[in-house]
Amino acid sequence: MGKAVFIKTRGVIVFRLQFLYLLLCMVWCSPPEDPIKCFSQSRTSNCTITNSYGAFPDRSVCRAADVVYPTSEEELVSVVGKGTMSKRKMKVATRYSHSIPKLVCPDGEEGLLISTRYLNRTLKVEPSTMTMTVESGVTLRQLIDEAAKAGLALPCSPYWWGLTVGGLLATGAHGSSLWGKGSSVHDYIVGLRIVTPAGPKDNYAKLRVIDTTQPDDLSATRVSLGVLGVISQVTLRLEPLFKRSITYSVKNDSDLGEQATEFGKQYEFADITWYPSQQKAVYRIDDRVTSNVSGNGHLDFIGFRSALSIALAIIRSSEETQESTSNADGKCIDAKLTTWALMNGAYGLTNNGIGFTGYPVVGYHNRLQASGTCLDSLEDGLTTVCPWDSRVKAQFFHQTTFSVGLSKVKSFIQDVQKLRELEPKALCGLELYNGILMRYVKASSAYLGKQEEAVDFDITYYRSNDPLRPRLYEDIIEEIEQIGLFKYGGLPHWGKNRNLAFDGAINKYGRNAEAFLKVKKRYDPLGLFSNEWTEKVLGIQNTNEVTILKEGCALEGLCVCSQDLHCAPQKGFFCRPGRLYKDARVCMYLSAMVSATF
Repeated sequence: MGKAVFIKTRGVIVFRLQFLYLLLCMVWCSPPEDPIKCFSQSRTSNCTITNSYGAFPDRSVCRAADVVYPTSEEELVSVVGKGTMSKRKMKVATRYSHSIPKLVCPDGEEGLLISTRYLNRTLKVEPSTMTMTVESGVTLRQLIDEAAKAGLALPCSPYWWGLTVGGLLATGAHGSSLWGKGSSVHDYIVGLRIVTPAGPKDNYAKLRVIDTTQPDDLSATRVSLGVLGVISQVTLRLEPLFKRSITYSVKNDSDLGEQATEFGKQYEFADITWYPSQQKAVYRIDDRVTSNVSGNGHLDFIGFRSALSIALAIIRSSEETQESTSNADGKCIDAKLTTWALMNGAYGLTNNGIGFTGYPVVGYHNRLQASGTCLDSLEDGLTTVCPWDSRVKAQFFHQTTFSVGLSKVKSFIQDVQKLRELEPKALCGLELYNGILMRYVKASSAYLGKQEEAVDFDITYYRSNDPLRPRLYEDIIEEIEQIGLFKYGGLPHWGKNRNLAFDGAINKYGRNAEAFLKVKKRYDPLGLFSNEWTEKVLGIQNTNEVTILKEGCALEGLCVCSQDLHCAPQKGFFCRPGRLYKDARVCMYLSAMVSATF
């Protein structure tokens, strides 16, 4: 019996639902693995570093001679001074390492990793001025909890609380809002302390104290890609703790283009989750309410909960089989089941921390703005893990994330809808990873922040364990990626994306990029905190060409194909113009051209 027929049987659907519920259940899990591994007896030298997903875009292994774990600002200054005196390449590493690009790789095997794992204290909370000072290794979860204890709140944040404050700043991480200061965490920074290389008069390290009276330095350090030095402390301006009311509303996506341009102006914390193959859009109607509105709502997002390793393995094996047999029908059925489970589970919202009884869900901001309970962990031998844990057979994906200016959002969405009409099943695979998340971002004063009001499109999709194996409907997702980035000039998220997203991206920042590079030259003239990747991204090396041309490079997003060899011609995938956007170059499956001997 063929896979497409087999998967449609009622028994298999029930079987998949059972394992989906196993995946979504809340259980204790093994803590994430430290991204730094050292192989010396001291466990601090002969090291490698990766990210939480276990692979960088080019699948390279990043090596370093040593790692240090400073526990105070004084120790940090000493570490940077010694590194500078020896002219060693240095890179900052965070507790969980969630950035996809190679921001944390020191060049060469003699490099030094500086981990902020133990720079994790809250230093000061001032309710009278509504400011809070923390060390850079403090996680978003710690920040939210400590602020709430003082009756304060960080108005906007990413939805995953396993990020550190330093990591948030390095990559420009954000939530969703066009109101007030917007959704980017860095725009709530009013001061920071950063340790940079220096000359012998300063013992080779300088502690720079930056505040709002130094707008040039603050604009550069707010989003830095980690190339300026090591941020030791950050001071944020917060607000009094408040309540929110959340309702998810499901609608047909026929007018999504028109709605998307206005929806973010109507609700302070609005976002949209788009399921294009199902022609559905889920609008999050999310606003502040007065504190006397009853409710103690809580968010424990289903996708960030612990998962049984065996369930993850079965789900991954199923998708691998669907890919290898070109079973688009199977993917579409699974996508509907996944979406049904998420919607009926209110995406992890509860009215009282226990169960969901209906919308609206009202609660305090700190209980609703972010989650990530798979980090709450006991050692259990990898029985239960975060769904992307690379130590087990689990999720392994590409992530394409870019922001499109608000004036162009309607046209971009309509282009995606036209591609869907050409291949109705092509985007089912996105919905296995909760569709396309659309978040609102505001123009930022940070030099490498967002340049205009925009919608950020977050697209997650299957990645093969074999870098030379093409994906089902490879060309459609590649075309969407190139439409967003090139046709509409989208800005890539600094902490996500495949290599091609960064090719020429720095040119989109114009004079702000020039201003950033001036500060970079002043802070780190020898480029000790840069690596080959960041130098190329910033246009310092090879005119910002970060793509890698080799056999199969387009399959992993290391390049935009320019010849068939960059795809997988032996498997029937050839480099061709896009179906809608003819300037795109994508790996398209052409069965008539497959060698008869294949």
